[in-house]
Amino acid sequence: MTRPTLTQASGPAFSRILGLGAVRGEHTVTNDDVAGPIDSSDEWIRQRTGIVTRRRASEGSDVLDLAEVAARAAIEDAGLTGADIDAVILSTVTYFHQTPAGAAVLADRLGATPAAAFDISAACAGYAYGVGQADALVRSGNARHVLVIGAEKMSDFIDPSDRSISFLLGDGAGAVVIGPSDTPGIGPTVWGSDGSMAHTIRQTQSWKEAFAQDGTWPTLRQEGQSVFKWAVWQMAPVAEKAMAAAGVSAHDIDAFIPHQANMRIIDQMIKQLKLPETVVVGRDIADTGNTSAASIPLATERLLREGQVESGALALQIGFGAGLVYAAQVVVLP
Repeated sequence: MTRPTLTQASGPAFSRILGLGAVRGEHTVTNDDVAGPIDSSDEWIRQRTGIVTRRRASEGSDVLDLAEVAARAAIEDAGLTGADIDAVILSTVTYFHQTPAGAAVLADRLGATPAAAFDISAACAGYAYGVGQADALVRSGNARHVLVIGAEKMSDFIDPSDRSISFLLGDGAGAVVIGPSDTPGIGPTVWGSDGSMAHTIRQTQSWKEAFAQDGTWPTLRQEGQSVFKWAVWQMAPVAEKAMAAAGVSAHDIDAFIPHQANMRIIDQMIKQLKLPETVVVGRDIADTGNTSAASIPLATERLLREGQVESGALALQIGFGAGLVYAAQVVVLP
């Protein structure tokens, strides 16, 4: 029997970011507000992290509320409506439902049904993971417009007495719409993982363990020195690979937008990459805190809103965090 040859989808040669939206938690939390329970001070927190304030959302809101605000802004910025969205990718580690996916609920809120919708759990690298997937979906012809959201309500997982990570964390969401382009707008994604270091950023216990014991709420912990060394020494080469894959050098880059983990990590990465002084660097962490999957789009939004970079600028972005996982790509800013 002669079997038929399958037809495969094909799409445009290139994709780009068409629109961007962002929202930060409405409450400003100072270092003095968090210093007491960890026996610290404003000076210590600034010196160790570069954070002056962090933004946190109200108790009455959840991560999907933040995601919806950012998503609506991105769709509007792209000149589209929810009905134009073919796929929704939500990156988050702070959505409380194992199933159904938050992306499906979000798609319904946005009027994007019957768009494909799925969540990804890649922590602080999640937004860059989503951009890589959206680029592939558009260029393969499986979707024309893909909505990518990085959204976190980290305050739901904070132990105020924890000195390892909780005082770093903030709440927010950033979103982009990715669609077809006549010219290259998203370089190849360089990504990977190292599960042997999974213990360095983790929940205190699994949900099963929590409920089997005393119902203690799992919170986050970090082995700071191990993560710092990994981020500084192993992520700069990943960023270099992303530039090489895109066919550009450090001198071609207009902006460097890393995950907003820690100001000292950002400064060390700049040195490792030998970025020219003309490169604008995203430093949203100073006022917003570490917002995990939301941090890169939030930092991008700030640079554009404040006029530090212009539409069409070439940006190197890299996310890295729990897993440990990482992803980087060069993009043209919307």
